[in-house]
Amino acid sequence: MTGGSVRLTIDGPLATVVFDRPGMRNALSLAMYDELSAACGRIASTRGLRAAVFRGASGAFIAGTDIAEFRAFKTGEDGVRYEARLERGVAEIEALPMPTIAVIDGPATGGGLMIATACDLRVASRRSRFGVPVARTLGNCLSRANLARLERAFGQGRTNRMLLLADLIDASEALAAGFLVALAEPDALETMAAEILGKLLANAPLTLAATRALMRPSSEPDEKVIARIYGSEDFREGVTAFLAKRPPVWTGE
Repeated sequence: MTGGSVRLTIDGPLATVVFDRPGMRNALSLAMYDELSAACGRIASTRGLRAAVFRGASGAFIAGTDIAEFRAFKTGEDGVRYEARLERGVAEIEALPMPTIAVIDGPATGGGLMIATACDLRVASRRSRFGVPVARTLGNCLSRANLARLERAFGQGRTNRMLLLADLIDASEALAAGFLVALAEPDALETMAAEILGKLLANAPLTLAATRALMRPSSEPDEKVIARIYGSEDFREGVTAFLAKRPPVWTGE
């Protein structure tokens, strides 16, 4: 059985992270969480990136963490360390300086759902399913921070169903909840994802970065973020282009 891998490719302004564990629906080993951290570190330090895409290989997104990893757990402290590791990986995605998209085909459950929730935008195929059914499977729990993320993403009622009743949410319900921005048939998912990504890459990168920063808790004062945008070359280009009735040319400067 392969331990799987988290593969990062960078192509111009786009970073793509692929979770690849054949035969396991991309269930994450603990080593893959470390690879995810390394990928996020490289993405964060690479200049010129405008977006990052997270996706699974072979008709699945991420079917949680590999349950076999839990065989080595002996005490409650092992669980505390694991949940902290999951939290760190999710927070690293949230902290990336560019917009993130999850492209979901198949199950996004457990830790996989948390990774999808950490992304700014999510597109999915109709065969996707979402949930954290640990109450009827493993008998473990999520951290308070991850529970709060789910509640923000799905609302309290659906989060209660997913956690207390161990229900899985189908793709249509996830779209209705606002968790997804687009839904497609499996054979049209790539086209839909490309359309969403194209719209994202056409927008002002500094505006997107500032919007993401201001929507999250930060130690940087709001005034500093706002001043950086209004003092940018892109803002002057946007005003000039609008008045000239031509498309703006964003440089990220």
